[in-house]
Amino acid sequence: MSRLLVRRPSPRLAEGELTHLERVPVDPELAQQQWEAYVEVYRSLGWDVIDIEPDDSHADGVFVEDTVVMFGDIALLTRPGADSRRGEIETTRAALEKAGIEYASIEAPGTLDGGDVLKVGRTVYVGQTLRTNAEGIRQMDALLAPRGWTVVPVEVTKVLHLKSGVTALPDGTVIGYPPLVDDPSIYPEFLAVPEEHGTAVVVLDENTVLMSSDAPQSAQLFRDRGLTVIVTPISEFEKLEGCVTCLSVRVRD
Repeated sequence: MSRLLVRRPSPRLAEGELTHLERVPVDPELAQQQWEAYVEVYRSLGWDVIDIEPDDSHADGVFVEDTVVMFGDIALLTRPGADSRRGEIETTRAALEKAGIEYASIEAPGTLDGGDVLKVGRTVYVGQTLRTNAEGIRQMDALLAPRGWTVVPVEVTKVLHLKSGVTALPDGTVIGYPPLVDDPSIYPEFLAVPEEHGTAVVVLDENTVLMSSDAPQSAQLFRDRGLTVIVTPISEFEKLEGCVTCLSVRVRD
């Protein structure tokens, strides 16, 4: 069984943190509709959806990936780099405990955002960003190295999170829009995509990915590689430096 951790958008979504983009109007009603459509993709494929308790005081709470990362059967509860997001952790912790998911935690002074963590096989690329510091990376490595994971720090200067610039296809090929990637040579296999919003995919299974509907050329590129591509509109979240990966945490049992 595959499970999905999500949290519905806050009515204050438009007040979310921004680092690299100019603030533009966000439509809360459209955002809610897009979030529901996003979650429905997983439901239609048989995923069990776990709703993290809403906390409307946190504008960025919908971006649940930043608060927890799964490594096999253990979760890493993060410590977000933005002070405004630290309050999201307790409800994520409660959801993990209710679901019976074992977890470890990043402790102060470490900071780590889940959006900075890209897993490719047993390699974990982690962005060194304004949100994730060296101590957070050290603590993550201390947890993962004994479990057979290799942690590779990656400098990120052009986007908010590592996964704002790169994600990976089911075969491990890292994909990214070159103007948003600091150094593509870090990755053994790198495929350039033609659109900014084509950088982010969620791997649903070995043949299927989910991505933004705002990157049709990139979607065709993936189809030409033999993949089944499911697209969904997430424009209101993209305005806030969000993407398809950060709206959920996938728990694969």
